[in-house]
Amino acid sequence: MGAAAQLARDDFDWAEAIGGWRGLAESVAPGAVFVAAFLIWGGYRTPVMASVSVVVVLVAVRLIQRTPVTQAFGGLFGVGLGAIWAWRAGDANEYFVPGFWYTGIYTLAMVVSMAARWPAVGIVVGLLKGWGSRWRADAKAVRRFQLATGFYATTQIMRLAIQLPLYFAGATAALGVARLALGIPLLALSLFVMWQMVRNVELPEEPEGLPQRTE
Repeated sequence: MGAAAQLARDDFDWAEAIGGWRGLAESVAPGAVFVAAFLIWGGYRTPVMASVSVVVVLVAVRLIQRTPVTQAFGGLFGVGLGAIWAWRAGDANEYFVPGFWYTGIYTLAMVVSMAARWPAVGIVVGLLKGWGSRWRADAKAVRRFQLATGFYATTQIMRLAIQLPLYFAGATAALGVARLALGIPLLALSLFVMWQMVRNVELPEEPEGLPQRTE
């Protein structure tokens, strides 16, 4: 949600879009260590243990420094789930499977929101700008939000289209590199494009004395 807040800003902040440089490092480090460990030692035990160790250290550092741990805990959950999947299967390639499911479900939710004419980007921007659901009465706003949501869904489909063939080919190292490249960098670029799509969306002021619509 922190990154998505860029959609309601007057100016786009690239640093905030990637979660700050520390957030970027925390997002990239577990995957980078996993790939490096796989290239050096192979197998699945060492890469899995190395990536889990990194994310545990990152969480511990935040707890010691008493800084927000939401993003670090999110990374711990994602890495932990991938680690369990790989360990259960005895195959390093399976480390990436939970991410495929997450991306697929997330993308499907985006498409469903568009079909229902409640595009996800509109919901987010409406919440951030305090519009509630008033934007749904504005055809231009709905159209912009539909396009932005469709664009984001397309980027996620592209991620799957690149990564799944690597997974089925058993190209674990290449898959790890692709996942890193199509992670935070793609998210930041996608947010910038969506921001350009919706930045000029404005709604007329609601007449005073009338309750705000909620449906």
